[in-house]
Amino acid sequence: MNTLSYKTVSANKATVKKEWVVLDAKDQSLGRVSSIAAQFLRGKRKPNYTPHVDCGDNVIIINASDVQLTGNKWTEKEYIRYTGHPGGQRRLTAEQLYKKDPRRLIENAVKGMLPKNRLGSALFNNLRVFNDDKHDHEAQKPKVINVNELK
Repeated sequence: MNTLSYKTVSANKATVKKEWVVLDAKDQSLGRVSSIAAQFLRGKRKPNYTPHVDCGDNVIIINASDVQLTGNKWTEKEYIRYTGHPGGQRRLTAEQLYKKDPRRLIENAVKGMLPKNRLGSALFNNLRVFNDDKHDHEAQKPKVINVNELK
């Protein structure tokens, strides 16, 4: 008698079906859009999720310039980087980073939610962020996802 009535199937590079999805960041909070994008990039919303494989979708985020931050985060949230030289620590507030390039707010947030290894770097390459509602990936026929309907 065979007691094992099921078999766990792990996804691999050959069996993964990658899709394209569009998320609209207009009037959404930064963390909400970023966490949903990270879930789609990682593949956690698919039934065949495998932690060590790139089984996520390609994500396009539009209207990055309309993303919201709550409270005093525009002035108090700091992004710190280091140039590599002595005394080379640089700090930018969220407002200063937004004025330079609004896309970098979302990119930094999503990158922080991905694994800190080679897989995370590969997953981050599947993210495209645009400031307005126009993007150059119409040929991939991306599926539009409503952020408000997701749990």
